[in-house]
Amino acid sequence: MKFGFVFPKNDPAAAVEAAAEAELAGWDAFLTWEAPWGMDPWVTLGAAASRTEHIRLGTLLTPLAIRQPWKLASETATLDALSGGRVILSVGLGAIDTGFADFGLPTDKKHRAELVDEGLEILEGLWQSKPFPYRGKHFRIKEQSFITAPPPVQQRGGRPHIPIWMVGAWNRPKSMQRVLRCDGFLPNVLSADGKHQAVTPAIVAEMSGWFAENAPEGHAIDIVVEGTTPGDDVHRQQAAVRPFADAGAAWWIESMWQAEDFDSLLRRIRHGPPRLEA
Repeated sequence: MKFGFVFPKNDPAAAVEAAAEAELAGWDAFLTWEAPWGMDPWVTLGAAASRTEHIRLGTLLTPLAIRQPWKLASETATLDALSGGRVILSVGLGAIDTGFADFGLPTDKKHRAELVDEGLEILEGLWQSKPFPYRGKHFRIKEQSFITAPPPVQQRGGRPHIPIWMVGAWNRPKSMQRVLRCDGFLPNVLSADGKHQAVTPAIVAEMSGWFAENAPEGHAIDIVVEGTTPGDDVHRQQAAVRPFADAGAAWWIESMWQAEDFDSLLRRIRHGPPRLEA
């Protein structure tokens, strides 16, 4: 299992410092959030790339439904080049309570899902750094004759590609088919009546089995779970994380969304990621 830390504050300088500390402490990834209005994650992560050497950098998450996919393709490819191939892009429909309506952005779920599907296709096409025409329901791109952005350093199947983690509704067929196109799964567990449920190790085991049967041959999809652990108590860390690792989760993201101050975040970062071995 790998371990990431998501930075919840709206302070780019603090985020860059936290990213450097996270690398020193042994975390595998440092992630920031993205909303219609707030700290720009790609500017912030670009600065973090200049302060780090090997930790992966990305978002948790980018609301793809409200982004211009060509702009996002440029930002992610540029950061991947600057960082030497360390970018992770987490995407989803986005949380409409973060200001969607305030900025006149789409709030209808079906509309946002269509935008995400087309956005994924455009990202993949533009990342090849070649002329790329596209005609969808919502987006039109003419074949370009001008300079393109550099392709991502990372590849999948011999083609430039940045790993994409997708939020998906478990187990809703349309949503899970979208996840199968991606590299990671951020599960949103829903009951039969559409109510949110906790992600449990038992459910992760079901997901792991489903991917074993349904993922494209040779294409692993990482299950990504979020939670919090005490930095100074290995036994409690193991009790929280080990069941998810045993069930098939590939990533644990330490998510202190309610942290009140930067010092508490920094203390947890410096303790390092959860330890699964005593």
